[in-house]
Parts: sequence; structure tokens; C-alpha cells
Amino acid sequence: MRPTADRVREAIFNILGGRIKGARVLDLFAGTGALALEALSRGASSAVLVESDPRTFAVMRRNVLDLGGSTAEPLLMDCRAALRVLRGRGSRFELVFLDPPYGKGIAERSAGDMEGAGVLEPGGTVVVEEDAKAGESLFPAGWERVEDRRYGETRVMIFTVGKESG
Repeated sequence: MRPTADRVREAIFNILGGRIKGARVLDLFAGTGALALEALSRGASSAVLVESDPRTFAVMRRNVLDLGGSTAEPLLMDCRAALRVLRGRGSRFELVFLDPPYGKGIAERSAGDMEGAGVLEPGGTVVVEEDAKAGESLFPAGWERVEDRRYGETRVMIFTVGKESG
């Protein structure tokens, strides 16, 4: 588990600003749930938090029960299984956090999986965190990179999803 540093999380939410209010949030690699729970505290309408590690999930679930109430749904499963479940429900999200383990190409693959699952609302926002030293990644066509910042070892990219997505 590699939680988002407090200063990086604060920077992300300062950049997102008004895009959070009323948004349906998906946190695909939720860890302890800090990003999605912060979004809820800033006015997001609901959040789905996905975590595949049972021990980390137990911590996240406790955090959800303590802080997220009925607007947060924790899912213990991997990213691809979660996207299949969410696609089956017809779920769509305006704000997605994509903060997978660094250095394995998972962010790029997961972005393509999300695109294929049709869970992104056109005009929505995707926040991607990865290693600042990572090479250039290829994200789906129609994703416009609107921010690309580095905070120490972390690179944060924010994309707006094009109208033809999903």
C-alpha cells in the first residue's frame, strides 16, 4: 500500500475545485479510501471504492463506515472485476481516481479498461497518479490531459473525458 501523500491529495483537490460537487466518484485502487472519502467530504454525491487486497480493504471499509456513510460503497475485488460489475449495473461516473501500484503499466491498462466498460461520463474527469520517473503513457483517444504536475516522486495527470467516450 502506498497512500497518496497529504500534500499531493490537497493539491489534487485544489485543482479539481468545483468539479467535485455532486459528482459520482469511482476510486479504482482505493487503498484506505482517502481520495474518495475526501471527495465525499467536499460534496460528491456518492463513491464506489475498489480494493483488491483483503487487509487493505478491511482498513478502507472501517474508514468508509466511520466517514462515508451510506453514500460510499466499498468493493473487495480487482479493477477488471469491478468494472464488469459496474458496467452490468449501468453505473457511470463524473470523477475517477486512478492510483494503481507504480511501475507496472497498470494506469494505462486500467484507463483502457474503463473506456471499454463505458463507466465514464462524457465530460468527466480522471485523476491519474503514477511514478514521476515513469515514461510517457498512452491514454485513450478522446482523453484530454488538462493538468500534468509533479510532486516529488509522484506525477499527477488530470484528464477530461471527451464527448465520444464510453
